[in-house]
Amino acid sequence: MSVLVVIPCLNEADHIGALLDQLLADLTVTQIVVADGGSTDGSREIILERAKTHPRLKLLDNPARIQSAGVNLAVATYGETAEWILRVDAHCLYPDNYAQTLLRAVQEQNADCVVVPMVTQGVSGFQLAVAAAQNSPLGTGGSAHRHVGEGQFVDHGHHALMRRESFQNAGGYCEAMPCNEDAELDHRMTQNGARIWLEPSGALTYFPRRTISSLWRQYFKYGVGRARNLRRHKMRPHLRQILPLAVPGALILALLTPFHAIFALPLLAWALLCLGLGAIIGLRKGGGWRLLTGVAAGIMHMSWGLGFIWEMLRNPGGTPPQHGLRP
Repeated sequence: MSVLVVIPCLNEADHIGALLDQLLADLTVTQIVVADGGSTDGSREIILERAKTHPRLKLLDNPARIQSAGVNLAVATYGETAEWILRVDAHCLYPDNYAQTLLRAVQEQNADCVVVPMVTQGVSGFQLAVAAAQNSPLGTGGSAHRHVGEGQFVDHGHHALMRRESFQNAGGYCEAMPCNEDAELDHRMTQNGARIWLEPSGALTYFPRRTISSLWRQYFKYGVGRARNLRRHKMRPHLRQILPLAVPGALILALLTPFHAIFALPLLAWALLCLGLGAIIGLRKGGGWRLLTGVAAGIMHMSWGLGFIWEMLRNPGGTPPQHGLRP
């Protein structure tokens, strides 16, 4: 079975070399395409140096810079003869023989797509608190693909192996999505009858944001993406997606209405709950910076909710541009 690996990349010099070495060692991979959004940190030079001795490796310019556009362009350019597409993100660690593991799972389960869980790992400082939050229900609401559990058929997971035919029949990634493009595509593929299997043995390791500002920007974009996804497909949000909306809602009402105290009380209760549960989680995970787990979770809740509300207010009743592979 032919496998086209696509790696969206932008300034990943610290990770791309080791990742390429790992993937090139997997002989089940037919071709590797790095869709680079204009790296200036030496990533391109690392890729081109390996491409000199590995004809399976190609560097593709991604003028749109975003991940969804990079994958679409790579599939349109190199995917004609590939049976499977394997999306690999440059800022993660993957288990050895990753492609083999996923191909075995897709055969055993008769699936059209295989997604994997994501385990977050911090290295130092505030990143440790972010990792603890993202590995706990406090930060993720118990989402199945954010924790390693049992294999199961799901509606969504972290993108990995996809049948090319299913990907293209659904129209590819929506390039109007700032993020959440994987969940949006999963919805369209399942609407077409695709079966998505969550494979725990393929769990990857993700390195989260290191600063409060970058974490805030990331989750604000997540909120925007989720709002666009729900509006586009007229979907009902899950409970874990509704609850964070109460946080910025209470903040806005506390700041803009005469009933400040009424709305300040639930806001205070949420803050104390985050800090208390976060401290407990942090102690269980080893203490230190992890004691700020509640702070990280609170930032995630607030920024996600504000991003969601911002998108709904900015474009009420509207829909973002349609999806589609590049011609």
